[in-house]
Amino acid sequence: MRIITANTNGIRAAARKGFFDWFAKQDADVVCIQETKAQQDQLEDALFHPEGYQVVFSDAVKKGYSGTAMYLRKPCDAITTSLGWDPADSEGRYIRADYDKLSVISLYMPSGSSSEAAQAKKDAFLIKIYEHFVELKNSGRELIICADWNICHKEIDLKNWKPNQKNSGFLPHERAWLDKLYDEAGFVDAFRQINNEAVYTWWSNRGQAWANNVGWRLDYHVVTPGLVPTIKDASVYTDERFSDHAPFTMDYDYSL
Repeated sequence: MRIITANTNGIRAAARKGFFDWFAKQDADVVCIQETKAQQDQLEDALFHPEGYQVVFSDAVKKGYSGTAMYLRKPCDAITTSLGWDPADSEGRYIRADYDKLSVISLYMPSGSSSEAAQAKKDAFLIKIYEHFVELKNSGRELIICADWNICHKEIDLKNWKPNQKNSGFLPHERAWLDKLYDEAGFVDAFRQINNEAVYTWWSNRGQAWANNVGWRLDYHVVTPGLVPTIKDASVYTDERFSDHAPFTMDYDYSL
């Protein structure tokens, strides 16, 4: 089973840069998209509906903002796009596809970098989504959470960690939230099970961040422990640039 997660920073912009040409060559079972920045009626072109895939969009109420999508090669048993609280629902930040005992989630975590109010919104989101993940895990489901977390966990996860310790995305309490997710709730950073190198998935558009590989690892597959033995491979695609994020692919020895 191959699952890709990608923040497209505008799915239409990524399409113009060749994202769907690349998608067609990936043999993916599930593709999770964050930050579509589009409404469904703007995505009626066949380009956004690749043959052989069921597509699900969850749009933000505000046009041109946030939003998630999921492409499924095998039709799932159930789809969830509402958690019953905002901003998860009003900003289209969550999609879950259920297959038997496995759920795959596309999640777009809020960013707190623009203001204190934005950080407060992110912090409130962290509390609620943690409770949701624990509830799902306790129900006995296996989970693969594909997300732009907008958080780096360890110093190895961003190039310039020292000056960023007071910046959103690497704040002590955000990193502690990931500690809690892993150490107390029992979730697992799938990538770190097979790779301990400094690998990044996001680069600022400012300066020469991309050219100098001054990046952050913001895009994760977070899984339940039962899936750890199935983890086979992971890769970040940087040969082309579709967005300020790079697509992140993981292969699992698991059949939907």
